[in-house]
Amino acid sequence: MAKEYAQPGHLLILGGRNEDKLAQIARSCESKGATTHVCLLDIAQTDALEAKVELLKKDFPRIDVLVNNAGLSQRSRITDTSLDTHRRIFEVNYFGTIELTRHILEWMLEKKGGTIAVISSMAGKFGFPLRSSYSASKHALLGYFGTLDLEHKDDGIVVCMVCPGRINTPISISALQGDGSTKKTMDRGLANGMDVDKCAKKIIRSVNKGKYMTYVGGKELIMVALFKFFPFLFRIIARRVDPE
Repeated sequence: MAKEYAQPGHLLILGGRNEDKLAQIARSCESKGATTHVCLLDIAQTDALEAKVELLKKDFPRIDVLVNNAGLSQRSRITDTSLDTHRRIFEVNYFGTIELTRHILEWMLEKKGGTIAVISSMAGKFGFPLRSSYSASKHALLGYFGTLDLEHKDDGIVVCMVCPGRINTPISISALQGDGSTKKTMDRGLANGMDVDKCAKKIIRSVNKGKYMTYVGGKELIMVALFKFFPFLFRIIARRVDPE
């Protein structure tokens, strides 16, 4: 998404934990004419997020678009998953995301508007095997930002919810297993998923239009319709889908 946003006249603030990867994407965006600023942060360290935003406010006039894309996935059965693992998933997917948003939202309100894009998941619309807390945390985002949209629509705040399906990213490699260890292997389903650049283009088109809810993916998106209109059939199919 950063590469898609990169164009002359655009300033991109790139936030994340890996300084080398951030520097790499910054160089790529700058080669397209954008200006970049790297902000090292770990969204799970919620106590540090306010100070990070305050530093940004000293250097930049406003934030037009906030993209909440931090995420930690899961590959473990409920009976095998420790409470600490459940908490770690929520710290990244939910608590860190809403805390960063809270401070950016205050800034946006001072400037009379802004867009908040939230990357939830198709799994946030319903439960799915081996993803109990991942699904729950992504579902929680829908509830939180749905409320934010209702509370601040008249303040010029635009909320764009995005629910991707199977996208070819390495998120399964860093997914947590029940004991908190990482899976370290690529899911078969994700390996055959939508190309990440195609996904980024679709998301940005939707955000630019201010669309509230967007689904991105391939044939797996039919599960959303089945869940809504044929819940019994959905449950039969979901139990048979390869969760990896």
